[in-house]
Amino acid sequence: MQKISFCMIVKNEEEVLHECLSSVKDLVDEIIIVDTGSTDRTKEIAFEYTDKVYDFEWIDDFSAARNFAFSKATMDYIFYMDADDVLSEEDREKFKKLKMEMSSDVDAVTMLYHLAYDEYNNPTFSYRRTRIVKRSRNFKWHGAVHEYLEYGGNVLVSDIAIRHRKIDKKASTGPNDRNLRIYNKMMEEGRPFTARDMFYYSNELKDHKQYEKAIENYKKFLENDKGWIEDKIQACINMAFCYRMLEDTEKEIESLIMSLKYDVPRPEVACRMGDLYKQRKLYEKAILWYQIAIQVKTDHIIGFKQEAYSTWYPFLQLCVCYWEIGEKELAVEYNNKAKEYRPNDPSVLYNEAFFKRYFEENN
Repeated sequence: MQKISFCMIVKNEEEVLHECLSSVKDLVDEIIIVDTGSTDRTKEIAFEYTDKVYDFEWIDDFSAARNFAFSKATMDYIFYMDADDVLSEEDREKFKKLKMEMSSDVDAVTMLYHLAYDEYNNPTFSYRRTRIVKRSRNFKWHGAVHEYLEYGGNVLVSDIAIRHRKIDKKASTGPNDRNLRIYNKMMEEGRPFTARDMFYYSNELKDHKQYEKAIENYKKFLENDKGWIEDKIQACINMAFCYRMLEDTEKEIESLIMSLKYDVPRPEVACRMGDLYKQRKLYEKAILWYQIAIQVKTDHIIGFKQEAYSTWYPFLQLCVCYWEIGEKELAVEYNNKAKEYRPNDPSVLYNEAFFKRYFEENN
């Protein structure tokens, strides 16, 4: 059985730290907490789980803090999460099994990361991240913001999922400006931006509703051949969103179509194209795009995935479109397919009641 160090960086996480550490405390052999300047009870809570609590002076660099935490690890492997992440009981059992069976020739382990959920607590927005690495490989973190862990070798793809619970923390009036501030500081200091930095800087601008500036920087990112293809696809999607907010439909469509340069239509792209045709009452054209959304395979996608766009959402829109062109039986069929994913969705139930009345009155 492999021994595992758990490493975490924290700041003012008193609301969520207990639950996070409780979900991992019996799975790992060592807990290391690096505090970057908490002013609440975070450190007090951390000491309840470990005596390996360290201070790190914050220098606007997440990688520096994470690398410091990793440097304190002493076990065979290093596992990390953030304070607002948690392992469910099901995934805790999977983790125990992984720990027992994992071979010492494994260099890294990837896990699913669920960031958003529907009202049934089903994941709606997920992607895959490297979560465990072999300590002797000395893999390093890179990037001041939206940092990434460089890794290689024998990678094990696990079905363990980590659940992000940011919604549990205190309500925010808007996006946190910390990341944007760090990026702006990097620019002021003349520090070079990697392709990844440019992508995430553009995302920060989008989230802060600086749409025109975001579009400008997405274009710069897409002109750079060094960007990750998944980020390029997402940049096209995000740029389309910016144009939508600026009410420039023509440019929005151009941005969506641009994503096809990198891969087959992603479900989100197909659904948005379908929406644009549906809004114009061009239902047969809309149907083509919604059908693409449910037919495209998403198993190969290791970037961001929003499950709605390949499941219930296109089914619900196909229900409407088929009804509008007189294909009533198909409309009912697709509403039923949407219901399999969202049994209590108001639109699904409304459609169901509408169909019942219609067929009773017309038979």
